[in-house]
Amino acid sequence: MKALLNPQSSFSLSSPQIKRPLYFDGPSSSSCLRFPLTDFNNRPFRRKLTGGLKIKAVLDSAMMEQLGLKESDIKNPALSSTYRRSEIPKANATVLDAQAKVCTGPTQTKPLSEEQAFKVFDTILRSARGELKDEEPVSKAQLGAFFAGMTIRANAFPEETQWSEGEKRAMDVFWPLLARVLPPDVLFIADPEGSLLGTGSSVGPNFVGNETREMRLVGALREVLAGGHLGYEEVKGVLRDVLPLATEDSLGVSESLLSAFLIGQRMNRETDRELKAYCLAFDDELGAPPVADVKSLTHYGEPYDGNTRFFRSTLFVATVRACYGESSLLHGVEWMPPKGGVTEEQMLKFMGANTSLSVHQAKELIEDEKAGFAYLSLREARPSLYSVIGMREHIKKRPPLATTEKVQQFVRATGKEAIVAGFYHEGYEEPLLMLMRRRGVHSGLVIKGEEGALSMTTRVRAASASKGFPVNYCSGFRSLSSDTALEADGVSRQSFNLEVDARDYGFEPTETPRTDRSVSKNIELGLAALRGEKGAAYDRIVLNAGIVDHLLGCEGAEDVAVAMERAKEAIDSGKALKKLLNYIEMSRKMK
Repeated sequence: MKALLNPQSSFSLSSPQIKRPLYFDGPSSSSCLRFPLTDFNNRPFRRKLTGGLKIKAVLDSAMMEQLGLKESDIKNPALSSTYRRSEIPKANATVLDAQAKVCTGPTQTKPLSEEQAFKVFDTILRSARGELKDEEPVSKAQLGAFFAGMTIRANAFPEETQWSEGEKRAMDVFWPLLARVLPPDVLFIADPEGSLLGTGSSVGPNFVGNETREMRLVGALREVLAGGHLGYEEVKGVLRDVLPLATEDSLGVSESLLSAFLIGQRMNRETDRELKAYCLAFDDELGAPPVADVKSLTHYGEPYDGNTRFFRSTLFVATVRACYGESSLLHGVEWMPPKGGVTEEQMLKFMGANTSLSVHQAKELIEDEKAGFAYLSLREARPSLYSVIGMREHIKKRPPLATTEKVQQFVRATGKEAIVAGFYHEGYEEPLLMLMRRRGVHSGLVIKGEEGALSMTTRVRAASASKGFPVNYCSGFRSLSSDTALEADGVSRQSFNLEVDARDYGFEPTETPRTDRSVSKNIELGLAALRGEKGAAYDRIVLNAGIVDHLLGCEGAEDVAVAMERAKEAIDSGKALKKLLNYIEMSRKMK
């Protein structure tokens, strides 16, 4: 609905509109932030810094004292890939590559060639026999995901994405050998009814699992492997039974069964009932969420696996919106597959912030006018879901949790609440909005940003852009006091969808700044923008703050031009940078 936005041809944001850039380089200034750039071995990372930010290789003593940092605190690596937890076993690359092809949707799956299939099955066989050399063993989670993909394709996919002739020949050769060495749970996943592989095996039909929790999972998985769907209570019950994953001190269900369940539900394209179960299953894991006494709270649902190519601006947008009373809660993880890109947790940790806040500490920071926003790690907010990160790397493709984790309310508010989430694949925008409505928020917004992130760009859409929704496509709803459309739940809402063209609002087209997994580069761009340095990063922050304020129906943002001018003032006055520095300092004092 273009009517929601009111572009002004005379409104320009790309040209400098302050008398001088806001640089704070004095050694005693509270607005100066300096931190070291380090490589994989924690040695100084030497490269030229641009744009007048002048980040130095070491913190000066005044800033160290202000932020309460010790030299031992400043050891964060500069690249997102180095944040991967070392205790997570690595997956077998050969099978992982095959999973990327066969563990996806009914139309996206790419059957393996005969050469690929023989190599994959040979790798699985040698791994099971303990004969695999110079490669990582094939994990239980990989076996579960791969064979679940093969089974669902045979049972439920269109003919063009079922088994290729090469896959059939490879299976004929290798299955009699694999049936002798694979464990019963994997044999069940590969042939649950004893009818796919022509060997008359009774393992699949008779398999029930080893204990009550696993029995429930097996029963649900039979339906999933046949291409079927489950009810809300059934999915919720399974998830609560099996998560968190087992530790050294506790017994758990088979990882192959759980990975097959997770990837199988995604391959079958989850129903609304199934997605709601993933979204809500652990809402009460830590008890009722705390309630922040603020007039407005926006929950930001960035993809948890981060950005690998382009500037990720949401952290800096949150600091801008906090300057005029629009509080935000960001949430995510330090590192997440499959992308393993730059995340808000990496940036905040690099800058010395405390990224292990409890939900109650996050509430305090949201309420405090000195900050006005907070970041919560899934590690603290939902331990059960956090426990699956290692398995998710071995699944390879995104499970249903990759959608539903973006629609969370770890903290509630006394005032209006909104959720903003990013998406990439067409077809998931409506399920995301459905989950937001289920959450009962006043406003919801999904954005197709670059890399599936939620931030819009000032880049012009290429003529050769792929089909489907363009980057900067937005869809959402907002509650109104009077509206002709009445939802079934009795809440009056205005729905909208539109494509945002930044040129309509005075922005000159610019390429989105690249960061290429560099945490430090993302921070450089964001801090330079918060210091008033005009350019693509500055424009991107202003665009996203102003248009999100407008689309969510925020107070004072009825006119989009006014909303963007308000965002500019928050930056150019230095208030937004001060909010970020305050947050770093305040979070570190919380234990």
